[in-house]
Amino acid sequence: MKIKDILPILEEMAPLGTAEDFDNVGLLVGDAQWEATGILVCHDALEEVIQEAVDNNCNLVVCFHPILFSGLKKITGKNYVERAVIKAIKNDVAIYAMHTALDNDPNGVNKIFCNALGLEDTQILVPKENAIKKITTFTTPENAPILRTALFEAGAGSIGNYDQCSYSSVGTGTYRGNEHSNPVIGEKHQLHTAEEIKIELTYPKHREAAIMTALFKNHVYEEVAYELTALTNKNQNMGLGMIGTLKNELDETAFLQLVKDKMDCGGIRHSGLLNKNIKRVAVLGGSGSYAIKHAINSGADAYLTADLKYHQFYEAEKKLLLCDIGHFESERYTKNYIFDYITKKLRNFAIILSQENTNPVKYF
Repeated sequence: MKIKDILPILEEMAPLGTAEDFDNVGLLVGDAQWEATGILVCHDALEEVIQEAVDNNCNLVVCFHPILFSGLKKITGKNYVERAVIKAIKNDVAIYAMHTALDNDPNGVNKIFCNALGLEDTQILVPKENAIKKITTFTTPENAPILRTALFEAGAGSIGNYDQCSYSSVGTGTYRGNEHSNPVIGEKHQLHTAEEIKIELTYPKHREAAIMTALFKNHVYEEVAYELTALTNKNQNMGLGMIGTLKNELDETAFLQLVKDKMDCGGIRHSGLLNKNIKRVAVLGGSGSYAIKHAINSGADAYLTADLKYHQFYEAEKKLLLCDIGHFESERYTKNYIFDYITKKLRNFAIILSQENTNPVKYF
């Protein structure tokens, strides 16, 4: 098995097209044509993790955080990023990162976070913008069912808990082919009028390549008539953070203890206690200060995230309990999720969960 045969499995779990624009995801180091000897799953692909992969005969490291985030102008080993890349290249180890592709996934980082706390009835906290498009095409009545089904199978027509969603209308189409045309219906140089079916479907933007392939493969026209439209609708089933409810509400002290125990926090920095019970909880793994207002507007009693600055605690405005539980801690179960997913997909292949604790923050 080559590394390139494993990549579709990783993309199925976290499509790279859903990652944030600032991010650096996918295959960062290595050659997809290499024969895969084993997979090491980790949180951060640091130098010691690469060595762990080498020691376990794994030449593919699948990590959550990208070791290469901004461009490198030199690779001299002067910092932890360069040293990790040098060790990977020297030992023919490939590195693949998921990061915000898994953050935005409805079953990814923040769902894992919610599950650890026992949150129910979860929803996306910050739905992804500019992620939905619409395709409109025109075809014959006979071709319409075939084409519609092909587009469904490629990923179009899913809205929330429903799939195979489309709208079709009947109209009259006209066309005239030139001397180079080869019309399926009618003759070249002659104006042809025919009944047509107009089909409209929405789709997630990251599925566009597959949808266009299905369109051209299953359309009967020599020249396929279609339109693609970018929508301003937010994708309610994809985005950053989540909000859910505790089965039983807790007072603030009991809630903080629950979080500390479940997420194994070295400590929790939080805004002032409000002397009210916690029932509705918003979470966002990693750096989530930008979503404080989203948490407030969603009616959360508490918001758990990481990397909050001093003045950002004021933004709680005594409307919720704002908690910084630590960056690593908020994502601590992510590598286990990745490991479990790959293991189910590749049952007879060497897959190892890294034993290295890459949390750079220590507590006294």
